[in-house]
Parts: sequence; structure tokens; C-alpha cells
Amino acid sequence: MEENRFNKSVLDTDKIGHLLFKLSMPVFFGMFVHSLYNVISAIFIGRYVGHLGMAALSIAFPLQMIGFGLGTMSGIGGMSLISRFLGARENEQAEKSLGNGITLAVILSCLAIIGLMPFLNFWLTIMGASENVLPYAREYMIYIIISMIFAIIGTSLMNYTRAEGNAKVSMVAMIAGAIIDIILCYIFIVRMQMGVKGAGVATIIAQLFSMLYLLNYYRSGKNYLKIRVANFIPDIKIMKEMSAIGSGAFIQMFASSLAAMILFKMAATYGGDYALGAFGIAQRILMFITMPGMVLSQGVQPILGFNYGAKRFRLVIRSMNLALVWSLIFGTAGFLLVYFTPEPFIRIFTDDPELIKMSIATNRYMFLALPLLGPLHIGTMIFQAIGKAKQAFITAFGRPVIFLIPSALFWTHLFRLKGVWLAFPSSDVLTFFLVGILMLPILTEFRKGITQNEIPQTLQ
Repeated sequence: MEENRFNKSVLDTDKIGHLLFKLSMPVFFGMFVHSLYNVISAIFIGRYVGHLGMAALSIAFPLQMIGFGLGTMSGIGGMSLISRFLGARENEQAEKSLGNGITLAVILSCLAIIGLMPFLNFWLTIMGASENVLPYAREYMIYIIISMIFAIIGTSLMNYTRAEGNAKVSMVAMIAGAIIDIILCYIFIVRMQMGVKGAGVATIIAQLFSMLYLLNYYRSGKNYLKIRVANFIPDIKIMKEMSAIGSGAFIQMFASSLAAMILFKMAATYGGDYALGAFGIAQRILMFITMPGMVLSQGVQPILGFNYGAKRFRLVIRSMNLALVWSLIFGTAGFLLVYFTPEPFIRIFTDDPELIKMSIATNRYMFLALPLLGPLHIGTMIFQAIGKAKQAFITAFGRPVIFLIPSALFWTHLFRLKGVWLAFPSSDVLTFFLVGILMLPILTEFRKGITQNEIPQTLQ
């Protein structure tokens, strides 16, 4: 049908630069507005609730990452399968993967709510929430946990639309949800003075809207893949592979959450509530600066998966190299900007002199290896896109658990609070070398594939 967006002009092309730009720009606009929401909501909290509100957002962040990780697990796993099945022209299997992906998202969202809500005080306390911060963090997280069912399903659907080459739909869903969130945050926090509760309620409404928009897209008939009730029935083989591939993304989020819990506890021990507030500001600045690398990794994944499934290994290598080079360029530019002029960015969130002073020191140490983060995102996404679950798992687990936590323990023994911040660049450098080592046999596979599988005409 003419309305179906998946055709030879989308993923089936050797114009990799144009295609990467085409798929990345909608992701960029979506992530930009979504990141802008996170920054603006933090500004509202910082200025209308204070440093305790910022500390509460910091404490809540690891638990939010777990929910996002579950959505990414079903989303990345399903996206990898769908794009590879489409590349191999196995459309029925692609549709079955879509249905099973939605089923997996529902299951994971229920598990998240059951695992977090009854034990909320426990989780917040072990992450370092003081008696002053705990009420703010609990009030905020109750609403965030409720919103997880919408967020996990919505995140999965965004990935599935990108898998068939329709990144604009996920962009619209992300932008619309973020705009609604920003408007409601202003109404609830600034006008109605609901504090952190207002931010939580706004999140529920915005996530629900995004999910419903994406579900309506699949009912509209404008999509290539169809949602069929029969495909909701779990297929053990598909669910297993989807979970294995997506587990790398989830383990990365879960392990990062675990590391964040430990580092938050250390920061609270050595620097108190102000250190937690500085941590929160640094996270939001980092979100913006690393966004180009994240965008490129999201944009390149369906290209990698499709061409890998079609055995076009020269295009796989070209796509990979292009994404790596541009992510390094953007990362270096961002590093120069925030490392040498951090104060203007920090003052967006607060006028508190003590918090500004703490945040400047935090940024200077945390961001030392910032240019490497983009290539790290690309490297992890390569493993996920081509179905290398083992390598994706090792990479995802390596940075937060094998490198970040031990680095924090080592550096804090020498420098106390400064050591918490130094742990980040140390782990980034070590993970960069780990990804490079794991990529060596993959590159060998690609080069052999060029010789053995590609038709000469496709190489021109």
C-alpha cells in the first residue's frame, strides 16, 4: 500500500550518510525536547522547592533508570529482531516480534511496579536519602512508579516504529509528551505550588499521552507492520532472543542504577545534601551534552540491523565508522563547552552560592572523559543491532559494576568526595578499551562477510 512507509527508499539503500541523517534527526528533535523537559522540570524544582528538591530528584534517578531500562530491554530487543527480519524479507516474523515485544513490555512494567512500590522507603534510604530529603523523594517516586507502565510500553513502541524506518512517529510521540510535561510542570509546580508531587503527576499524564499516540499509530493503517492479536501470544524462541539482546541495555541501566545508588551514598556521606544536589545538576547537563552520541546510536541501529540481516557488511562498516566519527566530534565539542565554562550552565538551575561552588567542582572532575561517551554508546549499540547479546551484556555490565564502583572505592579512599567524581572518567576510559577489544572479532567477521557474501554490484 502507498501508506505503508517501509519500502526500498527507507532502509534498503547504500546512501548511508543521508540515511543516518534522515533517521537521526527525528530522534534528535525528540530527545532534545525530552531532555529539555528534564532540565526545565529540574529548574522548576531547584528554584521553587530548593536544594532538597534537587537532592530528591537525584535520589530518585536510579529507580527511574530501572524503569527506563526495562522499556529499553523490550524496545532494543524487539527493534533488533524486527529490523533484521525486515532485512531478510521475513515480514511475518517481524510482525510476530512486534506483538511479542508489546507483551514483554506489559510483563516488565508490571514487574517494575511490584518490585518498587512496596519497598520504596527501603530503596530511597539505602541510596542515601536523609531525613530531610526522604519525604520529597518518596512523594515524587510514587507517581513515577505508577507512570512506568505507560513509559515502558511507550519506549518499546518508539523503538519498533524506528525499526521499520519511521523515526518521525517516535519523534512526535516524544516531543508531544515532553511539551505536555513541561506545560503541566509549570502549572502544577509554579502556579499551583504542588512541589515535587506536581512533577510526578505531570509525568503520568505525559507518558500516558505518548503511549496512546503510538498505539493509535498502529491502529491507523499508516504503518508497515500490523499489530495482530495472535502475535501477542508469547513465542518462546522470539521472547528468549529478544530478552537476550535487550538484556544488555537493561543490565546497563540496572547496573548503572546500582552504581548510582552506591555513589549517591558516598556523595551524601562526604558532601551531604548539597553534594546530591550537585550530582543532580551534573546529570542534567550530561544528558544534553551526550545527546548527539545517543541520537547517532539510535539512528544507526536500524541501519546496522537491516544491512547485517541482508549480509551487506561493507555498508555495516561504513555506517559504524560514520557514526563513531561524528559522535567523537560532537562529544569533544560538548566537553570543551562545559569543562571550561561550567558556571553559566549551573546558574540555570540555582542561585545558591554553596550549590554553585559544589557543582563547578563536580562538573570539572566528572566530565574529564566526556568525548569518549559517544563512541561508547555507538559501540554498545553495534553489539545490540547485530544480535551479539554476549558482547552487549559484557559492555553494559562492565562500565558501572566492573569499573565504576571499584574506581569510586579506590578514589574516595584517597580524595573522599572528589574521588566520587573522579570515578566517572576512570571508568569511561577503561570501558572504552573494553569495547575496542570486544570489537576486534566483530570487525574480522564483517571483513570476511564482505568477501564471502556480498554481490559485487552492491559494493559500488
